[in-house]
Amino acid sequence: MREIVLDTETTGFEPSEGHRIVEIGAVELFNHLPTGRTYHQYINPERPMPKEAFEVHGLGDDFLRNQPVFKAIGQAFLDFIADAQLVIHNAAFDMKFLNHELEAADLPGLPNSRATDTLMIARSKFPGSPASLDALCRRFGVDNSAREKHGALLDSEILAEVYLELIGGRQPDFGLAPSEQDKPRSAAQFTTDWRPRPRAMPLPSRLTAEESAAHAAFVEKLGDAALWKKRL
Repeated sequence: MREIVLDTETTGFEPSEGHRIVEIGAVELFNHLPTGRTYHQYINPERPMPKEAFEVHGLGDDFLRNQPVFKAIGQAFLDFIADAQLVIHNAAFDMKFLNHELEAADLPGLPNSRATDTLMIARSKFPGSPASLDALCRRFGVDNSAREKHGALLDSEILAEVYLELIGGRQPDFGLAPSEQDKPRSAAQFTTDWRPRPRAMPLPSRLTAEESAAHAAFVEKLGDAALWKKRL
């Protein structure tokens, strides 16, 4: 099963108010494991960057004006995601922006059913607890120390780790597959003539003289049939 963990950065909160996508980052998973394939693209929003948004992701006008517009990269983005299920934190936000951009570029939109929302999964699994990406990193011990500002590709990579924890752990077989040390070994791998080597210096006895005498007296009282006498 192919999945794409995805994140966007934008100029604001509402595409209907003229806000645009400025960055897309995506990580490919296959059977819940990262394949190493990623998609990353900065985008010229063709509008000024509000101060509030710049403080979140640090993407300014001077940098973005030299990037391609969405219409120039939209098809390449669709080609990368293909028909994979999308994994997004707060999916409603990213999906409305993606579909706004795709529609403006005369490209096919993405149905909301294609998005798995990790925010909803977290709220269902941990009701009443913080469910931000940073909060989930703390819960699962995922390293997000490089996340000084929001960045679409970095956040996608972090979200991929969080997602695997949310659905039951990083191993898709839940750790039930035998490790090398647990696998049965053949008879040829066992050595039947192994013997422990004697110590170079025997360990001193911890038994005191008094304890030894008391034990001997006790055994003597058991009679000649005592098992202790047969072992000595």
